[in-house]
Amino acid sequence: MTRLAHRRLSQHGPGQAVWIAFGGEADQPWLRLLRRGFRHCFAAIADEAGWTVLEPLSGRLLVARLPVPAEFDLPGFYRRAGLAVVGPFAPGEARGGWLPALAPLTCVALCRAVLGAHAPRAVTPYGLFRALGGSRKNLANIGKKS
Repeated sequence: MTRLAHRRLSQHGPGQAVWIAFGGEADQPWLRLLRRGFRHCFAAIADEAGWTVLEPLSGRLLVARLPVPAEFDLPGFYRRAGLAVVGPFAPGEARGGWLPALAPLTCVALCRAVLGAHAPRAVTPYGLFRALGGSRKNLANIGKKS
């Protein structure tokens, strides 16, 4: 029943736009294996009321409604902070299945879930960045310490 309500909301609710941001330093030792500047990703969703950020952290999921107006340029803010940002994308439709997906909840998995069933396959944040059409230009300073 919840699944049907989710579909109804996505089809008839107010328009939403999804932005995916990439960055991060290695706060866990195993993250050092990933490309510098692409060790983490998270989603920011804009709607008519403002911005919601979905931030998968180690051991928990942070969901925050930001106290900024809807017209605030959050992607620009993230870019000025040194993150790579791609979007906007329309959130994908809910997908049903007989069995739940048997995959770990990673930052990439969460961003793919927000993008929907037709999100590109990726395992790492950099792989998702490239699959979403992110380009290498203007990324020379991403991930470098100031």
